[in-house]
Amino acid sequence: MNSSDLVAHVAAATSMPKTAAEKAVAAAFDAISAALKSGDEVRIAGFGTFGVTKRSARAGRNPRTGETIQIAASSAAKFTPAKALKDAVNG
Repeated sequence: MNSSDLVAHVAAATSMPKTAAEKAVAAAFDAISAALKSGDEVRIAGFGTFGVTKRSARAGRNPRTGETIQIAASSAAKFTPAKALKDAVNG
């Protein structure tokens, strides 16, 4: 499923026009992104938790040359599914 499929599904499930559903989906993604950018977690009951994890700087290896390189510290988004979502996917 891609974003246009998600918009179509939301529009059909809520009887909204596709343009309104597209704005609603975009607003939800923007709200999640803004919360993660500010360092907050986003918990959606029955779905899961979006959070930010820190990756420390480390040494890596260039696969082409075998040369050792330094990989800078970074932050990454993570998602932890809720039990209800895990059960729905596995059952």
